Amino acid sequence: MSRRGFPLSAWTWRSAAYLFTGAVTGVVTLVAIVTLAAVGGALAVVLVGLPLLVMVALSGIPVAWVERRRLLLIDDEPVSGRHRVPAAPGLRAWLTTRLREQATWREFGYALLFAGLLWPVEALALVVALIVPLSMVATPLLMGTVGHGLEAKVLKQWTVTTWPTAWGVAVLGLLLMGLGAYVLGVTAGARAELTRLLIASREGELGAEVVELARSRARLVDAFEAERRRIERDLHDGAQQRLVAMTMTLGLARLDAPPGPLADQLAKAHEEAGKALAELRELIQGIHPKVLTDYGLHAAVADAADRSAVPVDVDLDLPGRPPRAVESAAYFVVCEALANVARHSGADRARVSGGHRDGRLVVEVRDDGRGGADPATGSGLIGLADRVSVLDGRLALTSPPGGPTLLRVEFPCELTKPVERSA
Repeated sequence: MSRRGFPLSAWTWRSAAYLFTGAVTGVVTLVAIVTLAAVGGALAVVLVGLPLLVMVALSGIPVAWVERRRLLLIDDEPVSGRHRVPAAPGLRAWLTTRLREQATWREFGYALLFAGLLWPVEALALVVALIVPLSMVATPLLMGTVGHGLEAKVLKQWTVTTWPTAWGVAVLGLLLMGLGAYVLGVTAGARAELTRLLIASREGELGAEVVELARSRARLVDAFEAERRRIERDLHDGAQQRLVAMTMTLGLARLDAPPGPLADQLAKAHEEAGKALAELRELIQGIHPKVLTDYGLHAAVADAADRSAVPVDVDLDLPGRPPRAVESAAYFVVCEALANVARHSGADRARVSGGHRDGRLVVEVRDDGRGGADPATGSGLIGLADRVSVLDGRLALTSPPGGPTLLRVEFPCELTKPVERSA
């Protein structure tokens, strides 16, 4: 509106059209809500009116849809709603989803505000800023036609009987129309901003997109863990079993073969099969250890500690099992930390401790090494931190020069069934 020529631009008429359509839509909304509420309330005693009352609760959805489309009259950037997609097809799933989500009730509240207060304001702005000045501008025309050149009524309030007065009123009407253009622009802008705030907020859309992004990342983590478990199971039950059978067969053939070149070849093949089996077991362990799936985090961490090159003390107090994604992420954080301790710290001993407190799983890995650890040097902790953040967890590293080094990870979660200690 700060631009020159705004009263003569198309935005003035677009603002007027926005306010006019708002007044019409508001009247229709008021009549529809009052009618549905009255008829539904009267028939509720015989249960016939209950669907009508549900329609009253859902009336904000079509109203909000129309309001978001009306915004295009004064805003070239389209906006969308915040409704979720029903989990299943059908009317029942749709109704359940809509009645449970917050956006539906926000739109219903907006519909009530629109029907009771907003459309009269739009109508009043149109009358004051457009209808009154246009009536004044039309005074000479009315005097020359309806008044037969003798008189004309201005706004049906006062009578003009001379032509100079009629033209003076018309000039005043033109001035008021220029001022009214700004009134229309301000009113339409404020009205549109209120609509964006209540049912079409860009910040709200951005927040919803962030939430959906977080959920999709969590779903990807779950799918990734499921795929890891499937690969581990296929290798364990398929390729590993075949290698075990082949190793046994070669061992038996080696025992039965007479000394000579054939026995030497069988011995070499037996050793190679044993190495391949050991490498496959290490690969399976790295993909997803079976002990983690069967017995839980405590047993898997104890197994990783037994295989560590540095002596490790384990003190985990877990009366139950966390969710699989959390359990897997915590295990691989511990494995990566112990691998870093063995490769870089020069430590004599490490300790893995933690437990479940105040709705959070806490795991700490401490060593007495030289310290000075930096995730930016390629320790693998950056990827683990990203994986932890997907599960709303936090990973913190403290490693001053000279040590000690402390890696702490926290996950918000609840424990489920008790852990089997027989492992």
